[in-house]
Amino acid sequence: MTYKHLIIHLFLATFLTPLCSIAQWQPQSVGTDASFRAVSAASADAVWIGGTKGTFVRTADGGRTWQTGTVPDAPTCDFRDVHAVDAQTAYLMSAGPAEKDQARIYKTTDAGQTWTLLYKTEQKGIFFDGIDFWDSQHGIVFSDPIDGRWAILTTDDGGKTWQPVPPSALPLMQPNEAAFAASGTSLVVEGKRNVWIASGGGLAGRVFHSRDRGKTWTVSNTPLPGGEATGLFGMRFFSDKVGVVVGGNYKQENQPGSNVAISRDGGQTWQTVAQTDPAGLKEAVALLPGDRLLTIGPSGTSLSADQGQTWQKLDTEGFHAMACVKGTCYAVGAKGKVSKQVFK
Repeated sequence: MTYKHLIIHLFLATFLTPLCSIAQWQPQSVGTDASFRAVSAASADAVWIGGTKGTFVRTADGGRTWQTGTVPDAPTCDFRDVHAVDAQTAYLMSAGPAEKDQARIYKTTDAGQTWTLLYKTEQKGIFFDGIDFWDSQHGIVFSDPIDGRWAILTTDDGGKTWQPVPPSALPLMQPNEAAFAASGTSLVVEGKRNVWIASGGGLAGRVFHSRDRGKTWTVSNTPLPGGEATGLFGMRFFSDKVGVVVGGNYKQENQPGSNVAISRDGGQTWQTVAQTDPAGLKEAVALLPGDRLLTIGPSGTSLSADQGQTWQKLDTEGFHAMACVKGTCYAVGAKGKVSKQVFK
């Protein structure tokens, strides 16, 4: 091999191999046409998914086999968030109008063989958007606003009982501001007490933050635009300081424009980074090994190795929600779509 050919070989090995070595999403067969907006991974092997028609899906072996079932007496429930504790235990949150008996929270401790109805309400205006837990006892669920403020409940006993956060503890919301998608991707807990909520529909995408498990709240603006169909859809905090929000316009899913912002001070201030490739609506974001960012949405999947300064297009396949454990990721979407990808 000549010196010139050696240099070319080294260039290709250094710069092209990492791009070519990225695996594609691998479709999983889960045996249902229910639509999915909820996925949670307790580990790389133990994953739970929630869907329409009272459907849940789980794997305990990293997707080699899948169990699909329905929650009894919940045929009209759309489980748009799920919290996986382990392969045996999970919580399901049903989104939908409470006055139509669709605002419910269920729990299983036997791998979905039986489900306990922990909470339901018929309070007008309640429409659950997300649920999460700091630990086995302390959790939080939130709803679209009532009388201009989020409706938030917390639990200190593993979901057996839920207490409302007083409206006076919550910032006043902008006209038409709410949580988009109700995919559980707009609610994030971190550490022992931090929780953030991302909003859309108002004048700008905003982030609400509590440092005391939901007792008191502050709110900050992001530079991402708001509007009737525009705002923040997904969020992830990787520490008590560093977080990322993603969003877009759900009526124009491929519309170019700013769709990612990063905070390095716990959500007090936000800075835009480059728009993703492909551009358009993004609904969930995750951190991969090597400090890489992965984001998905109806417009496709994007990967960044430099904290959002540049993006690499992986594909244009649409997903609504995603869960990653280290480099193992699961993404879900409409009509029974479940896929897995392992990033080295």
